[in-house]
Amino acid sequence: MRDGTGEALSAAEVIEAVRATGHGRVKVAVADIDGVLRGKYLHVDKFAAAVQGGFGFCSVVLGWDAGDVCYDNTAYTGWHTGYPDAIVSLDLATFRRVPWDGDIPFFLGEFVEADGSPLGVCPRQVLRRVLKQAAAMGLTPAIGMEFEWFNFSETPASLRDKGFVRPEPITPGMFGYSLLRSNQNQPFFAAVMQEMAAFGVPIEGLHTETGPGVLEAALLYGDALTAADRALLFKSGVKEIGHRFGIMPSFMAKWKASLPGCSGHVHQSLNDSRGHNVFFDAAAPYHMSPVFRSYLAGQMKLMGALLPCYAPTINSYKRLVEGAWAPTKVNWGVDNRTVALRVISGSSKSTRLETRVIGADVNPYIAMAAAIGSGLWGIQEALELPSGPIAGNGYRDETAEVLPSNLAEATERLDGSGVARTLLGDAFVDHFVATRRWEWRQYQAAVTDWELERYFEII
Repeated sequence: MRDGTGEALSAAEVIEAVRATGHGRVKVAVADIDGVLRGKYLHVDKFAAAVQGGFGFCSVVLGWDAGDVCYDNTAYTGWHTGYPDAIVSLDLATFRRVPWDGDIPFFLGEFVEADGSPLGVCPRQVLRRVLKQAAAMGLTPAIGMEFEWFNFSETPASLRDKGFVRPEPITPGMFGYSLLRSNQNQPFFAAVMQEMAAFGVPIEGLHTETGPGVLEAALLYGDALTAADRALLFKSGVKEIGHRFGIMPSFMAKWKASLPGCSGHVHQSLNDSRGHNVFFDAAAPYHMSPVFRSYLAGQMKLMGALLPCYAPTINSYKRLVEGAWAPTKVNWGVDNRTVALRVISGSSKSTRLETRVIGADVNPYIAMAAAIGSGLWGIQEALELPSGPIAGNGYRDETAEVLPSNLAEATERLDGSGVARTLLGDAFVDHFVATRRWEWRQYQAAVTDWELERYFEII
């Protein structure tokens, strides 16, 4: 938090500011492996103590899946450890107030070891690890994230009663960029724009996308940690706002086979110590500097190995299909939305890279760490782009590497990547790989509606 002059407040000043709100309690949260916001309310005195020395948070939040089922294959925490408390350190710079929760003070935290050093399996700490490398190179990433998501006239109870079958979108038909459709849900639309801004998650643009009840938001860019925080809080915040209007938002990558999926595109550039965009070179083709080309080459080289960071669920791979506005191959193009990596060639301020393989179902910290880390690695290795830009249909690129087609294949690629381990840390990769293997096992054991319909009677 900063004061009116832009100076960061001290811990004592933050505590005083929180007490001055008169709430008597504080909302705190962390991100789990799947990017789900997990949190609690603290009494203001407990919060004041936590500012000084952190507070205990059951380590199970890093040891269970999105359905609160405990992993049986992870080393960090499990039944074998007894699920002790882990230490959460609050980031005072994340201080904001929640407009839809009575303006209660709110802080994000991250997990640390007993000595205060970063906990290797913590998603926010993994992003910090990569940003430390960027700083050592004299570079500061500037990041903006976009989300597409579907909205349904459902409640958790109504959808569960229907067996998660045939959820009802808030509007019918395929109406991308429709002012008519956005106005038909104007109170919800306005609340998202206004309340997210008041929550410290400013939205640059919000519009309908093609599909029944689907919206797209572009979040204001910032430094990478701020951008990841905003992305995490946006997903949770939209769900909380939606509930007030009888609307259930979903950031699932692909909820229906016949409709486009939901993306979580990440826009990136790098600034030097003077604040100049090092991706921009006015004299180069497409205004792409050698640094930009190597950054792009690094992402291309490692995309297959890092795919679970961009596509972390079983469902993620249902989105990555030909002709559905999501890539299937490792290729790049200039202002081309059929490729995995879209170069946006503009001015010194606007030249950037859009990583389009990323879905809305990601943990933003992990996705950004992978994207930035692989790009930085490309710069360090002075990699050359293996090919020129794809000018037409990227799905028809016969020379490009094909992305892994499912979570199991992608996870094994990640496990075996020495570069990924160097970038993200062995502790994180080992833990994340175990969680993705668990996810695949749960899927393999499930009997789906598709199987029942196909085999029940005739086989």
